[in-house]
Amino acid sequence: MTFIPAVSLKNKDGIKNYDIYSMLLSERIVFITGEINDELASVVVSELLYLQAINQKEQITIYINSPGGEVNAGLAIYDVIKSSPCPISTIGIGLCASMGAVLLSSGTKGKRFAYENCEIMIHQPLGGTNGQVSDLEIMTKRFLIIKDNLNKILSLNCSTPIEKVARDCDRNFFMSAKEALEYHLIDDIFKTMSSNEKS
Repeated sequence: MTFIPAVSLKNKDGIKNYDIYSMLLSERIVFITGEINDELASVVVSELLYLQAINQKEQITIYINSPGGEVNAGLAIYDVIKSSPCPISTIGIGLCASMGAVLLSSGTKGKRFAYENCEIMIHQPLGGTNGQVSDLEIMTKRFLIIKDNLNKILSLNCSTPIEKVARDCDRNFFMSAKEALEYHLIDDIFKTMSSNEKS
């Protein structure tokens, strides 16, 4: 069972308890954590659409810590991010790999960040299937279309030639936050503060 912290707030009606994610959602902060699947995509898309409905101008911030997951689920989130009238800030923490990296790169230009020790990884989509030869041919064509589509998305988001993106994604391509900045996958790095800086 996942432990979800609660926050207590005092108002004129007394003290009310909220789970931390609801509290942060009220501040227009959304989380993409863990494997990206249909269930997670449904929650994230619902939150983004809700925040857009109540205010179409105020920024939405998405924190991403994900090893990736299902391409279609990730693209559902991607489409809502890209069609949003609100500025979308994406912030990478921990690991942003595969679809996690694609979503990190998809925020509003100038508002894509990663923490100093965040690791980013891009690669071609994973796929496996079995069945009749004709079915294998159909699925192979589909995987190639998906691969080309993701390469185009990364090329556009990173302002990087698609030929370079295709070469880099041919195998697991790991980047530090600094390298992701140089790749134009993010726009800036949140640096950790030393003990001396905090005092």
